[in-house]
Amino acid sequence: MTTNTILYIIISLIIAGGLSYFQYYFKARSNSKVNLLLAFLRFSGIFCLLLLLINPIITSNSTVVEKPILAIVNDNSRSITYLKADKEANELAAKLESNSALKEKFNIQSYQFDTDFLPFKKLDFSGKQTNLDVVANDLKAIYRNQLYPTVLISDGNQTSGNDYVYSFGDSNKVFPIVLGDTTKVLDLKINQLNVNKYAFLKNKFPVEVFLQYSGTKAITANFQISQGNSILNKQKVNFSPGKNTAVVNVFLTANKIGTQLYKASLTLAEKEKNSYNNYKNFAVEIIDQKTSIAIISVINHPDIAALKRAIESNAQRKVDIIKPKQISQLSNYNVLVFYQPTIDFKSIFDANQSAKLNTLIITGTHTDFNFLNQLQNNLDFKMTSQKEDYLAGFNSQFNLFAIDNIGFENFPPLQNPYGSIKVKPNTNVLLWSKIRAIETQAPLLAFCENKDNRSAFLLGENSWKWRLESHTKEESFEKYDIFIDKIIQFLATNNTKKSLVVNHESFYNSGDAIEITAQYFNKNYEFDEKAHLTIAVVNSKTKQTKNYDLLKGNNAYKVNLDGLAAGSYRFTVKELNSKSSYSGNFEILDFDIEKQFVNPDVNRLDQLASLTKGKLYYPNQAETLIQSLLADENYKTIEKNNVRRLPLIDWKWLLLLICIFFSAEWFIRKYNGLL
Repeated sequence: MTTNTILYIIISLIIAGGLSYFQYYFKARSNSKVNLLLAFLRFSGIFCLLLLLINPIITSNSTVVEKPILAIVNDNSRSITYLKADKEANELAAKLESNSALKEKFNIQSYQFDTDFLPFKKLDFSGKQTNLDVVANDLKAIYRNQLYPTVLISDGNQTSGNDYVYSFGDSNKVFPIVLGDTTKVLDLKINQLNVNKYAFLKNKFPVEVFLQYSGTKAITANFQISQGNSILNKQKVNFSPGKNTAVVNVFLTANKIGTQLYKASLTLAEKEKNSYNNYKNFAVEIIDQKTSIAIISVINHPDIAALKRAIESNAQRKVDIIKPKQISQLSNYNVLVFYQPTIDFKSIFDANQSAKLNTLIITGTHTDFNFLNQLQNNLDFKMTSQKEDYLAGFNSQFNLFAIDNIGFENFPPLQNPYGSIKVKPNTNVLLWSKIRAIETQAPLLAFCENKDNRSAFLLGENSWKWRLESHTKEESFEKYDIFIDKIIQFLATNNTKKSLVVNHESFYNSGDAIEITAQYFNKNYEFDEKAHLTIAVVNSKTKQTKNYDLLKGNNAYKVNLDGLAAGSYRFTVKELNSKSSYSGNFEILDFDIEKQFVNPDVNRLDQLASLTKGKLYYPNQAETLIQSLLADENYKTIEKNNVRRLPLIDWKWLLLLICIFFSAEWFIRKYNGLL
């Protein structure tokens, strides 16, 4: 406290004492015990009240001892059981956590992981995926700017996420303990199989298969691809200790429409320790029609190339880039994309009056808006010659088709002439436009339906920057390309609106997230948030039926069907109030990625330890690891002196005391007839 504060407190003592003396001694002229008690109460109440007015700052010091963190991370994936290291993993976790010397030096924090990173509960080794990348990222977030060692008890076999070797960084040491038998055994493995999800009837589609061998002698294996009882391709592959990988490329013919199941197998006469990884099932959906899209433009612009790549990321789409006068027959195309139309587009607009193809119109600084006003009546443009940058705002009430917000608000602005745009009643807006932070109430991306004809408007150029920004954020073009694909899918069909729309894949790998989404629209074709949707899933072989409710999200109802066994399934989605229904089917392919390993990945764990300046250990070296951690001088207990400054006015009990003092004085005076 300052000198002034102390002086004020002394003055407060004098004032409180003086008033008490004047009231109960000088004025009352009595030295009775009652007056003495009343004087004390009056003195205490006035002094406490004056203290609150002065409000001195009370400073307190306390010493806090902070031990360094020791993160013990346990692998809870199925591969630990398959490598017969589950008992060993539990013993190691218990030994490290219960060590009294470690507890004395470190603040031990235990975790477990499979797909997710969680606080330690119990190791049941039920995880369907192994993601070591999430371990690195979550530890960095939890212990930001702290120096701590990490003990990683794992087999090092990662099945999802980014490369964990480079995810941990080099500021904190990692000490991996290798689980599983490291003895090299004879093993053939289909390491990876690449195939497109879709193929077209009567066309050949490629299958690329990466094979791997572990062993000490030269062998010849048999590789084949079959469908049911038919063998579609068969060949021999040679391996040796010096040649332990091979790549097989096969072209298969798409003969039947629908989802076709295939099986790739790699076999050997000798018995292997793990034969599960010798097989891999895969599926291809065969379709009999390809959507052709024409991008029509008289100028060159990066938007056109970005749009072509995004559309053709779906193998069902084919894009031609042409000039207006180069189109001979519109019947060759399903969708027309007019990029910044001008008077040069008149002939093709006229031709489309009879063809009635759906269109996507993209405007920009080279667009002739007067011409555009004459040839369509969905939007009314009154534009100036001044250029403006327009940011995007996502409309969560958009309901023409299911679409997620992929971060449109953070995308770079599109450029378009400044002006006003009037929207007609039959227009649905997905993205509103903003000038900096100001809402313009004008569309940036809108969709229109007139009877059997559909059209879309993207009002601005430089959308290529959106695709680049999405890749920068997601490290993939996938989300943006799906967004463009849904626009093309909407324009590629003229089907009338359905009240119940269901989205699902034709096949899934077991262990993957199986999510089915649905939208239900009322009679005004508005998204109905009060709908009650259920789904009945029937196993085609066992006829076992499971029923689920779909839960409402932002603009769709969702259900997660994780846990279904491999096989073929039929399902029916129903809206219980209107009795609307949708039926479909999907296939779950038998594939457990955690069964693919016969040995722990010692090389990568050792590389991780080296990069972080840690050291690799084996289960029988646990005691050596403990001694190493105890002897490491980089991790020391820190004593911190915490200074706490608290204003007296925050002491609620002082206000209570004041009330007690004055109340007690009043009651005693009342009891003794002094009032």
